[in-house]
Amino acid sequence: MTPKNERGTAAERGAPDKRSAPSNPADTLARGDIEIEMRMPYSSNATFLVKVTADGESLRAIYKPLRGERPLWDFAPGLHRREVAAYRLAVAMGLDFVPITLLREGPLGEGSMQLLVDADFEQHYFTLFESREDLHDRLREIAVFDILANNTDRKSGHVLIDNAGHIWGIDHGLCFAADFKLRTVIWEFGGEEIPRHIMSTVERVSTALPLEVASLLDDDEVTAFAQRAAWLCEHRQFPHDPSGQRYPWPLV
Repeated sequence: MTPKNERGTAAERGAPDKRSAPSNPADTLARGDIEIEMRMPYSSNATFLVKVTADGESLRAIYKPLRGERPLWDFAPGLHRREVAAYRLAVAMGLDFVPITLLREGPLGEGSMQLLVDADFEQHYFTLFESREDLHDRLREIAVFDILANNTDRKSGHVLIDNAGHIWGIDHGLCFAADFKLRTVIWEFGGEEIPRHIMSTVERVSTALPLEVASLLDDDEVTAFAQRAAWLCEHRQFPHDPSGQRYPWPLV
């Protein structure tokens, strides 16, 4: 199953800066001067490609300001904070697949600032699952993360591979709702036992959601997170979707 990739070419999404990367990209993202280069196409909310410069070093990032969000009936304003919470959760779990994502003020006010991934945008979850069995454990890690984070929008195009063969996951604004509403394209592992080394990442955060994540969420969302973690620790299996309705749209 390989739907046409409709996320746009690399040029349309903004080509990465080919100059040498800053030695400390997190520091550059946190304090660098921000210059908006373009608005990203195919984004439902206002999303911008920006250049961030500090101490003569530059990198490119994706800036998602609160002011650019469209109102949603099932999520309160502040999807940018969920982007940051997803990055912090991945770090707490020991999973290196969410690009560095920080909360900071930008030209349009507070927003999330995420390091731009230099990826092959012709590849996405469906193509990677079919052609790269050696990466299936990385995809399993993302699947488990999405259950914990309650990701309602894991499209195929939200799974990327860079030039070094590293898998990345992006677009986590629709995560952490209190009501369970997982929507993802990653169902191929349904019914499998979750590998022990992946369960260990869940156990790291199963007793208490780290404060740096919880501080970005509501109390009921923190409680729901604990319930999902407990469910995973009890069942230790990837869930099925017998309804066939827990897919996002569009798929890519």
